[in-house]
Amino acid sequence: MNKFLTIEEAAKFLGISTQTLRRWERAKKISPSHRTEGGHRRYDLSKLNPTYFSSTNATARPTLAYARVSSHDQKSDLERQVQLLEMYCASQGWSFTIIKDLGSRMNYHKKGLQELLEKILHGEIGRLVLTHKDRLL
Repeated sequence: MNKFLTIEEAAKFLGISTQTLRRWERAKKISPSHRTEGGHRRYDLSKLNPTYFSSTNATARPTLAYARVSSHDQKSDLERQVQLLEMYCASQGWSFTIIKDLGSRMNYHKKGLQELLEKILHGEIGRLVLTHKDRLL
């Protein structure tokens, strides 16, 4: 008997968001096995293959970890962030580089942020790891 998954379950199984799964459906990369009477998608577990959709060259690219604090008074917090990022990335077995930055507010002139954006735009990194999502601002 086939096991059918909801869109949330299928996305979790593939390691992506539900929005990505919907986008793949619009691009004809994947389609649900069937829809319920209410129009909800159902995906056949036996037909979902996570390796088919994953980009092999994305996993080959290194991980970039980014740490930032607002002022010189927070240097100890910056070092704590770096240690946390190092421990996490190492525990995942990822090849990684850490970029440290010092600066507050929406300032695009931070040296580390410029380097981070450059690497992202050129497709040089596979994943970005942050301690807090607001560190990019």
